Amino acid sequence: MDKIRIKGGKRLKGEVAVSGAKNAALPILVATLLSRGEHRVQNIPKLMDVATIKRLLNHLGAVIEDDGQGGWTVRMPALARHEAPYELVKTMRASVLVLGPLAARFGEARVSLPGGCAIGARPINLHLMGLEKMGAEIQIEHGYVTVRAQRLKGARIYLDLTSVTGTENLMMAATLADGVTVIENAAREPEVVDLAHFLIRCGAKIHGAGTDVITIDGVESLNDSCTYRIMPDRIEAGTYLTAAAITGGEIFVRGCNPRYLDAVLQKLREAGVQIREETDGARAAATGRIGAVDIKTLPYPGFPTDMQAQMMALMALSDGLSVITETVFENRFTHVAELRRMGANINVQGNNAIIKGTQRLSGAPVMASDLRASACLVLAALAAEGETEISRVYHLDRGYEQIEQKFSNLGGEITRIT
Repeated sequence: MDKIRIKGGKRLKGEVAVSGAKNAALPILVATLLSRGEHRVQNIPKLMDVATIKRLLNHLGAVIEDDGQGGWTVRMPALARHEAPYELVKTMRASVLVLGPLAARFGEARVSLPGGCAIGARPINLHLMGLEKMGAEIQIEHGYVTVRAQRLKGARIYLDLTSVTGTENLMMAATLADGVTVIENAAREPEVVDLAHFLIRCGAKIHGAGTDVITIDGVESLNDSCTYRIMPDRIEAGTYLTAAAITGGEIFVRGCNPRYLDAVLQKLREAGVQIREETDGARAAATGRIGAVDIKTLPYPGFPTDMQAQMMALMALSDGLSVITETVFENRFTHVAELRRMGANINVQGNNAIIKGTQRLSGAPVMASDLRASACLVLAALAAEGETEISRVYHLDRGYEQIEQKFSNLGGEITRIT
């Protein structure tokens, strides 16, 4: 199992390009199941989760040509099988997104229940409730959920909790439904909007994406072909901006769209980081001690839960006392114990982490527990005195493309040990 070794204390400086957004690429690639035509999808990041979606699409019968430079041509002329097996779903919860497209186009889907994960249960009951309202028959047995429908019907669906994958699954299903579907309390994340833009390019009739009410007027079929470019990854961009702050450096993040990171940029500015928004990216520069700020995670446009761990690493070196409140996922403070091993002063009380900033962190052997916890430990290690060895870094490969190379190009001393 790979490890990452980092010798900290280097001031990071330079330019880094943001890859395509994983959380947009996954649903958009799944959405190609809705049409028998040929789709050209560009700016796809090379990540473990994307490779898993590729295997799943191949398993279902998709024909995929990969140009090796982030461009895929995807064709789904016919369905080879309607089942997403446990072996694939267990490694990535986003595999459940095939439920809606398979039920809408082929009338049947059988998908392994994803179960829990390190950062919370995240059940799929909202997905199933919505599909049931659209006329689908739902059956759960032997660890699988089966959805059957002659043709889905338009419906008004209220989501009790704002769910990104729930919104995406139901929006995809509704594109081929008979009639109008209205999704209320819908997720507003930019990745949901990116999926909607792709579907519209394919001929879907969708209004309101980016608001909490999305209306979809179902069509008989989607277009035979389209070309679409995935949006840049806002969480990767936020991670590199935070890296500039925690190392007292200056980094220009090319491809960062500041509009999608308003909450993060506001907190970095409050902490004393100089942020300059430019036409093709954003620049972060930090000199002196970071100020303590309080953070509360919320669904978009609030502060993203996927940036909580990275900001906790920054607050561990701040001047003062800060409180981070996690409201989106339970069990998302698993990185706290590892930060403590590096000298951080953090006390967890329920869904609050109380951080008393310290002058320095010190390198230590640590273990990653999930994707964003991995990024948190990398940032802490880059700022720490001495050497840090991070194990279980396969989590990083799920969401960060060539992270060692990118940080090395910025002046970081970081290597992967196989």
